[in-house]
Amino acid sequence: MKKINIKEGYMPFKGYKTYYRTVGENSGAKKAVIFLHGGPGSTHNYFEVLDSLADDGRMLVMYDQLGCGNSFINSHEELWNAETWLDELEALRKHLNLDEVHIVGQSWGGMQIIQYMIERKPKGVKSIIISSGHPSSSMWEAEQRKRLKFLPVEMQEAIEKAESIGDYDNPKYLQAVDMFMERHAANKITADSPECLRRKKIAGKEAYITAWGHSEFAPSGNLKDFEYVDRLHEIKVPSLIVNGEEDLCSPVIAKCMYDNIPNSEWEMYMYAKHMCFVDENEKYIELARNWFNKYD
Repeated sequence: MKKINIKEGYMPFKGYKTYYRTVGENSGAKKAVIFLHGGPGSTHNYFEVLDSLADDGRMLVMYDQLGCGNSFINSHEELWNAETWLDELEALRKHLNLDEVHIVGQSWGGMQIIQYMIERKPKGVKSIIISSGHPSSSMWEAEQRKRLKFLPVEMQEAIEKAESIGDYDNPKYLQAVDMFMERHAANKITADSPECLRRKKIAGKEAYITAWGHSEFAPSGNLKDFEYVDRLHEIKVPSLIVNGEEDLCSPVIAKCMYDNIPNSEWEMYMYAKHMCFVDENEKYIELARNWFNKYD
């Protein structure tokens, strides 16, 4: 990877501050890319494996959404909702003068793109990549419930018991969740993993539980009614759907988006889970670079 200029900064937002990181320079001809991380409450960290997308003169913009990472604040449950984070995205575009952009959203970030394009109808978005996101919380839950049936029976029972009494700190429940997430979300972090994955981060647990819930397969927060399947046709910009075969974003979910977003394309990686850009890094970078070049 070529040596590229990396800058960090903070944007004032709702009386707090939002951390952002830019890679490369905004050349004008090649439009900047904004990355929306998962969670809610994850961080931008894992997107750093895509820094080489800036090699050919394109600026990348990554940031930690309010409530996590370098934008962490706590005890503000009133802020942990989609409107806050959509306002933040709009504010960041204005703050960095990002009039024309591509947007990549992973997991919750993919949900955010869908809502942003449909509800806010933003100008200047050249294309989007929905990476392991979804358009429907009820569909997401149904697909995860199917996968739970492949866990050992004792783990299924531990999950059922914990959910019935609200005991989400039970060690047996946590062990079952860990196995489920290892199968469908991400591989274990080892000494050989990229530094950005090994780096300690401040996860926004409060933001996650308030907005989503206690686990990926049980939406109970304020995003539990996130339902946009019937409005996906309102997305008019070029749209690329990406998922992995073992992804939390199952082929059923990905195909639903592909079928309902006009003129969309779909790429599924056979050997990837929920973080396709980590599991199939080189292929993902090539795919994204060609996509952005096509729609600049």
